[in-house]
Amino acid sequence: MAITSANQLELLQIADAVAREKMIDPALVIEAMEESLARAAKSRYGSEMDIRVSIDRKTGAATFTRVRTVVEDELIENEKAELTVEQARPYLDDPKVGDTIVDVVPPVDMGRIAAQSAKQVILQKVREAERDRQYEEFKDRAGQIINGLVKREEYGNIIVDIGAGEAVLRRNDKIGRESYRPGDRIRVYIKDVRREVRGPQIFLSRTAPEFMEELFKMEVPEIYDGVIEIKACARDPGSRAKIAVISYDNSIDPVGACVGMRGSRVQAVVNELQGEKIDIIPWNDDAPTFLVNALQPAEVTKVVLDEEAERIEVVVPEEQLSLAIGRRGQNVRLASQLTGLDIDILTEEEESKRRQAEFEERTKLFMDTLDLDEFFAQLLVSEGFTNLEEVAYVEVDELLVIDGVDEDTANELQARARDYLEEQNRKALEAARENGLQDDLAAFEGLTPQMLEALTKDGVKTLEEFATCADWELAGGWTVENGERTKDDGSLEPFGVSLEEAQDMIMTARVMLGWVTPEDVVGTAEDETEGEAAPEEAGA
Repeated sequence: MAITSANQLELLQIADAVAREKMIDPALVIEAMEESLARAAKSRYGSEMDIRVSIDRKTGAATFTRVRTVVEDELIENEKAELTVEQARPYLDDPKVGDTIVDVVPPVDMGRIAAQSAKQVILQKVREAERDRQYEEFKDRAGQIINGLVKREEYGNIIVDIGAGEAVLRRNDKIGRESYRPGDRIRVYIKDVRREVRGPQIFLSRTAPEFMEELFKMEVPEIYDGVIEIKACARDPGSRAKIAVISYDNSIDPVGACVGMRGSRVQAVVNELQGEKIDIIPWNDDAPTFLVNALQPAEVTKVVLDEEAERIEVVVPEEQLSLAIGRRGQNVRLASQLTGLDIDILTEEEESKRRQAEFEERTKLFMDTLDLDEFFAQLLVSEGFTNLEEVAYVEVDELLVIDGVDEDTANELQARARDYLEEQNRKALEAARENGLQDDLAAFEGLTPQMLEALTKDGVKTLEEFATCADWELAGGWTVENGERTKDDGSLEPFGVSLEEAQDMIMTARVMLGWVTPEDVVGTAEDETEGEAAPEEAGA
């Protein structure tokens, strides 16, 4: 059919109706119509022609035009849509390269095939516009809670109608024992919004810790207002959870405010989470104190924190052990997630046995290396000495506080310790030389003879080989394969070298070799610092 004055206005009416139904801009529908009409015209006049269609936004009149562009003689590729300066002179007074010649052409009759093609173009454009609108609407709503209707279940995933489209609640984002039927209302957390080829994908969750935080924000006005802050949250979805809260107003008890009158506030969250038990814990900047709170309801006797290794040892009475660990390790696992520390739980008896074993081991060390009797070696251990380096290089005054130790005895102890250490260093350096140690690596500051021996055993014999090492090859690390963590032993791991120290040594070696400049090292360090700060800010 040709577009006549009788149906020109129908184009605008159709565009308006489609735009209202799909909730998109009418201009996008008209642009789709223009493109579809242009495509139909090209099928009539020739696909090589540059046919364009313009629909008047007021009258609906469609104007068909043929556009030709003036190009240089040698650049003509399409004679139907391009022409030279000479060829353009009959149409333009002073033609120049880049000018265009626009001729109006008669409207085309839309046959059945052309009409079907135009319909497909319009539907495609409308679908793309609808997807763009959906993405724009939801891209900034990630991290919010919305209500939706269950539409159907596909392979364990729940498809949820969220009004402006569909979203997916994947199987592993559902609380274990929950089941839904089509038409059920559901409250979910928008976990992620992604723009993909098949359209925007909106992923929902009911197991994310942030879902619980948002629920508390809805139930507790003080959290919404910022007077109380949730500092950390850990969940075993559907079973148990722990949240740590802090109040910025001394007159408000953060735990009491979250619990509510007769538990009304926390109960509302529990009901939404299908009976998930929630422990509300006061936040404390002191890690050991916070951990004691996090392990509630278990009672803790003693806490030993190793900040460098991010590990913490907790000693509990024998009768409190099962309570501290929890069913299937749940309590200690949640406490570990909440504090960000690896937790070792010992009973008082186990801790006593371990301390006794360490005491005997250190006593034997001093007896064997310093030629001391058992009583004197035990005195050293009792005063807190753990290794020969401490005895050899500590201030003499610290040895004089031991009963029965005078200045001569202290000097003799230090002399024996230094002699032994020097002999060990000499043997280690000889072994490293036998393994092929080169002088450039031997002169590297910060590597002890024992470290050099360990490096040469692993095939690192020159400064260049040392500079090519990865930090985990020196300090150790973990590799994840098929979901399982495998320990990678580092050459210098037995000497307590951390990943950061390994990185510093490797970069220093590269500077010495001229591979990088000191400025590059400073820039890299600053970038890493910024990268480390970002997660903290995001989680704050």
